Amino acid sequence: MSEKTRPTKKQHELLEYLREFIAEHGYSPSYREIMRGCNYTSVATVALHINNLIKRGHVMKRDNSARSLEVVSGAEESKSATSNHKHELIKEVEERLKTIEQEFSQEVLDEVFVLVGALKIMGHVDIARVYATRLNELDS
Repeated sequence: MSEKTRPTKKQHELLEYLREFIAEHGYSPSYREIMRGCNYTSVATVALHINNLIKRGHVMKRDNSARSLEVVSGAEESKSATSNHKHELIKEVEERLKTIEQEFSQEVLDEVFVLVGALKIMGHVDIARVYATRLNELDS
């Protein structure tokens, strides 16, 4: 299975439909039910999206079994995405801090405060606290 990538808008809508249908009925919908529920014009479109979701690791299908679609839990994907975002934010903060240390800019300082706030919101409170301390020293 390939590394998970974010689903497209249409695929995300289909995933949500699958989750809701399975939660309500206890089994997965048929392709025709998906077609009607997602307002597609063809079962082939459903098959295309389902196959791509399977390749991307968002959906599993048991072989030779009707109504066998299962939505794969998004916890691992969220963790991976959060980790990637964390590293990107830290990189941005470090780059902007270097810029401020070379030549002070209130605008860049404000941007760093926003990025540090994003780290805090994402649950990386300790890292955000370290950067906030550095920022307060620069701001005074």
